[in-house]
Amino acid sequence: MQYSVLIINILIFIFKSYRGYALLICTASNNDCGVREYDMDGFQLINHFLFIRPVNVNYMAEDWDISDSSDDVYEEETDDEIEYIPVFVDDEDQNGYGSDTSAAQARTGKDIQGIPWRGMRLTLEEYRHGRLAQYENYEDIPLSGETADKVQLTILLLVYIKVITFFHFRYHGNVLRVQKYKQTSKGDNYYEFFYNSRSVKPTFVHFQLRNMVWATSKHDVYVVSNDSIMYWSSLSQNLTEILDFSGHVAPTEKHEGSWLEGFTQTRISTLAVKDNFIVAGGSDGELVCKKLDQQGVSFCTRIIYEDIALTTAIEIYDAMSGGKPFMTSNNDCGVRVYDMDGFQLVNHFRFPWPVNHTSLSPDRKLIAVVGDHLDGLLVDSSSGKARTCEYKYIRAATLEGHLDYSFASAWHPDGRIFATGNQDKTCRLWDIRNLATPVSVLKGNMAAMRSVRFSSDGQFLVVAEAVDFVHVYNAKLNYEKRQEIDFFGEVSGVSLSPDDETLYIGVWDPSYSSLLQFNKRHWYGYLDSFV
Repeated sequence: MQYSVLIINILIFIFKSYRGYALLICTASNNDCGVREYDMDGFQLINHFLFIRPVNVNYMAEDWDISDSSDDVYEEETDDEIEYIPVFVDDEDQNGYGSDTSAAQARTGKDIQGIPWRGMRLTLEEYRHGRLAQYENYEDIPLSGETADKVQLTILLLVYIKVITFFHFRYHGNVLRVQKYKQTSKGDNYYEFFYNSRSVKPTFVHFQLRNMVWATSKHDVYVVSNDSIMYWSSLSQNLTEILDFSGHVAPTEKHEGSWLEGFTQTRISTLAVKDNFIVAGGSDGELVCKKLDQQGVSFCTRIIYEDIALTTAIEIYDAMSGGKPFMTSNNDCGVRVYDMDGFQLVNHFRFPWPVNHTSLSPDRKLIAVVGDHLDGLLVDSSSGKARTCEYKYIRAATLEGHLDYSFASAWHPDGRIFATGNQDKTCRLWDIRNLATPVSVLKGNMAAMRSVRFSSDGQFLVVAEAVDFVHVYNAKLNYEKRQEIDFFGEVSGVSLSPDDETLYIGVWDPSYSSLLQFNKRHWYGYLDSFV
């Protein structure tokens, strides 16, 4: 099938990027359902958004904050254009397509996102084929996600391999490394679709940071929506605002180092919620802490006073000695640890490159660190220095293998295996007993791996691409079996409930933003049901 492409609208903007310097940006709207963002200095594609239908107008909000985009972004269509472009209805129509979707409705044929495919010029399958063919993954290292696929064909021709295999490579020094992809079969169904909540509108500020969804139980979930942190109860179907950052936010408690004057118009770049605590990071280095059982904000500070001040990740964890510290990652090359009791800085690690994500091992001894570098690090949590640690089989503290920058990491509950998600469209699994090469390389479909999560029982690994796909791998079957959850839209975050019973996926789209809920499947044998 051939697709005609017409550039309908071109807009040019000058704005200050998160890296702290001015860029001249050109955005182009196309009837291939895409909006592309170009750097006018080097004329390189730096972002590509895909939407559900052809785009004929777009705008850039202040500081390129997509959270400000509204559902009526296409309101300037003319009658002539509507004749050729399928119209999506946001309000509930006679078929209920604009409303929430339940599992019962999905079983009768309704799309889980409420998209009325029968009224469109493309079928779901045709649209999916077009998305896979046309999507351009963002890369800091050019062609990092495509080179392996091209080299794969060359290797097959050269060595006459009869069985198709997939390879990943990296040129390191004078050595060409060839890494075999893990062969996985999709089709398993570990989590079943349960509900799609259209009233929840997940958003994100920075396109590379997707940690905006957190479940504290199988019924309670927190999401970032525009300038607010919202609480959603799947039982009562109620949406409640917890914090509004569009205006003035100031602490109600007094702590050393806290900014009593607070902040105004904070843009939330990352979020973490655990038990009774919320910690939000801002795009200008802000840090805001709140206790859910108390009114107001407990603590506000600004971590960084430089232009490059983005807070990239936050992890709240239980300390072995008691208490609940939290760790922040920032693109000033720093990782900081705070005490939640008094909100005081207790440790500060410095690295040679901006840090995009960190995760602490279950025994609290090691930190996996990834950022704006091809290699990741495994460091001592007490000193921040690379170490061989107490595991006698560890030979190195450097993680070599990825072809681009990483933005996600997570530990298996056994404390031996951890995962990293990268813009080269792979998730790599590492064993601390031998870090020379990753034990597995899991390949995505079309986009960077922006979020990774292990289930608390260690049975599943959830890997979210930036757009359209979330993969659930069976860790007990050596990651060879997986469930593929597909939809249409940017992923704002994924979260498993602490008991692993529920998987939540935040989806951002101008017309079909929502919170997807999947419930864990259970298989009961005869003896299990016998009373």
